Amino acid sequence: MTSISERITQKLTEAFAPQALRVIDESHQHQGHGGWREGGETHFRVDIVSEAFAGKSRLERHRLVNAALAQELADRVHALAIAAKAPGEG
Repeated sequence: MTSISERITQKLTEAFAPQALRVIDESHQHQGHGGWREGGETHFRVDIVSEAFAGKSRLERHRLVNAALAQELADRVHALAIAAKAPGEG
């Protein structure tokens, strides 16, 4: 079975052809809090750099990532922190 982290990586890679991508499972930091489930994979941080984000606002970038991960967000993922940048942005 594919982990949620692997599915997120695959979907974001297919959707955005990123120059850089990090998917970090932060579920262990939220144990006992809302949305946390046994086994983790409920809280993630995504750092992504892609040309697809050039000229887009922060809100537009987040909407694009959320749309690409709609199934995961509707299923197991409770929280997703997103840092989406275009190449050359600091």
